[in-house]
Amino acid sequence: MQMADIDSGMVKVEKWQETMYGLDSGIQSGANTVRDDDGDYTTSKHYTRTTTVTTEHPDLDAHSTRGQRVRAAMFPETLETTTTFVSTQLDPSQMTNVQRLAEPSQMLKTAIVHLINYQDDAELATRAVPELTKLLNDEDQVVVGKAAQIVNQLTKKEASRRALMQSPQMVAAVVRAMQNTSDMETARATASILHNLSHQREGLLAIFKSGGIPALVRMLSSPMESVLFYAITTLHNLLLHQEGAKMAVRLADGLQKMVPLLKKSNPKFLAITTDCLQLLSYGNQESKLIILSNSGPEGLVHIMRNYSYEKLLWTTSRVLKVLSVCPSNKLAIVEAGGMQALGQHLTGSSQRLMQNCLWTLRNLSDAATKQEGMDSLLQVLVGLLSSDDLNMLTCSTGILSNLTCNNAYNKTLVTQGNGIEALIHAILRASEKEDVTEPAVCALRHLTSRHQQAEMGQNAVRKHYGIPAIVKLLNQPYYWPVIKAVVGLIRNLALCPENQTPLRDAGAIPRLVNLLLKAHQDAQKHGSSSQQTYQDGVRMEEIVEGSTGALHILARDPINRAEIANLQTIPLFVQLLYSPVDNVKRVAAGVLCELALDKPSAELIDSEGASAPLMDLLHSNNEGIATYAAAVLFRISEDKNSDYKKRVSVELTHSLFKNDPVSWELAHNSIPMEATYPDELDAGFPVYAMQPGYAADGGHMDGIEGVMMQDEFQGSMAYDRPPYDYLP
Repeated sequence: MQMADIDSGMVKVEKWQETMYGLDSGIQSGANTVRDDDGDYTTSKHYTRTTTVTTEHPDLDAHSTRGQRVRAAMFPETLETTTTFVSTQLDPSQMTNVQRLAEPSQMLKTAIVHLINYQDDAELATRAVPELTKLLNDEDQVVVGKAAQIVNQLTKKEASRRALMQSPQMVAAVVRAMQNTSDMETARATASILHNLSHQREGLLAIFKSGGIPALVRMLSSPMESVLFYAITTLHNLLLHQEGAKMAVRLADGLQKMVPLLKKSNPKFLAITTDCLQLLSYGNQESKLIILSNSGPEGLVHIMRNYSYEKLLWTTSRVLKVLSVCPSNKLAIVEAGGMQALGQHLTGSSQRLMQNCLWTLRNLSDAATKQEGMDSLLQVLVGLLSSDDLNMLTCSTGILSNLTCNNAYNKTLVTQGNGIEALIHAILRASEKEDVTEPAVCALRHLTSRHQQAEMGQNAVRKHYGIPAIVKLLNQPYYWPVIKAVVGLIRNLALCPENQTPLRDAGAIPRLVNLLLKAHQDAQKHGSSSQQTYQDGVRMEEIVEGSTGALHILARDPINRAEIANLQTIPLFVQLLYSPVDNVKRVAAGVLCELALDKPSAELIDSEGASAPLMDLLHSNNEGIATYAAAVLFRISEDKNSDYKKRVSVELTHSLFKNDPVSWELAHNSIPMEATYPDELDAGFPVYAMQPGYAADGGHMDGIEGVMMQDEFQGSMAYDRPPYDYLP
């Protein structure tokens, strides 16, 4: 009867599962109910596999509790050796619940074992230190070698390594053994010991106090590559993290040993070596000169030209950046082809490498104005002007400004390569950033004078809508280096007749007049002609000269001439004739020469008492001054009586024109003596010691994480002048 009830139950279950639900109730199969991703509850019909524990007594298996099975999984070492059990894991990629429970306990057990072993290692090393120290000091080199091997093995474990580094006698014995041995294996073992110790600060201090640095420097001459590696990496960790290590390495002639290592071919070894050179040379002029005397610049440039390992290129570029602020190293790097080698890496994917190369090129560029083979570099720099990165714009504009200084070929190349348009767009995007606008305007000033495509450049500025943006830079507040560059550029632009009207429409004339008045007042404040007034590194006499010269060229246009005269400028121009600076006298006489073409202006010039200083200027040794003075006198004497004309004639006869009929003709026809100014000497950039965004570079290769090292940036932007070197 009981069996019949069971059979009847099974039939009912099977019939229920044949309904539309198609689900396993789990009553007979034992299947679990699972909530799927859609929120429905489903069951899966399958047979479960349980853990079967087999012992010598099969009858006891049926009595195994769940706790016993969990214990067997979590602590299998507690089972009898004859016990086995079958896994319940269906999918090897998924852990069972019991295995998940077992994992933390196994980790805890492993940690306890490690702790016990750590303590054992520390105790073993502590007990062994006195005996090993004695063996390392043994006279028998074989004994020393065996002891070094044992100590080397001990330093590979953290616990024993810490125990060893706490014994100054042990570390000193290792250093002595390394110094005195002639056996390569002993040298390798002792160098490895110091390398292992250098991964902790306590170890670095122990090495430093034990005189390990001179010994390690000596190892840099080893013929064994592994010894070289251990020595340079240990020294690198010391330089990064041990106070006093840099001076100790310098005193041990470490630089003299490291620079020749640049001839090695292993990129990773070279990366550590170059980083050591950067750490030693940063902020130390003597170290830079030692690197130079050992042909360091040539080796570094060779690396930049021939390797592709990014970390090596980055560390090498950091060394070159530090050396590029040293005038002697700067020339050596340029002569070794450093400009071209650094230019190769301006289009790569490494941003940090590109930035370092740009800063280095910027520092070198004032010494590379006569370098040939810069075509590709100039093209890349023009392309970089489209960047929105301020540091990239600062460097690119600065390099272009220096490389176009007094170099007609580079000027023509940049002008033909759409450089003017790119520079104008850079000014428009960064008009409030003097670090960009100053070199950009200087570059434009170079490109608009004294080369075959200068007129093309003057027209290009207008065609690309640059004139309004450039004139706008004359607005207050004045940043004098930018003002000086803009004034020179406006003068060059005014040489093109088509630019005269756009310059007037942009308001250039009143701005130049206001600028002239401000600069003249500032120059007069000190009241002594023997002194010069500087603001932001710019002499106010230079601003007076530049703005007057720009007004002189603008006055060639009749409308501009009238506007200049209407701004009550003639009294000031006459006053400038008394300036102690010849260039100021020349431009003042030049602008008066143009203004005197209009009769009202000529009369005003005469009424302001210009005749007396002009008569004196006829005897000037400067031919340009004398010519302009003669031309003004001719024009203001046209309506004078015969006595005045006779006096002028006598003065001219006794001037330099007596035996120079050509100058007579020039003065009479008011032909300007100079068509353009030369590329003038401008104030350099301020010091770029802390550029936003990357003032500091991280500097570690192996071992302990490196400290942040600030790189040197030199304010040596020449902009058509001999370099000024600023100390950071």
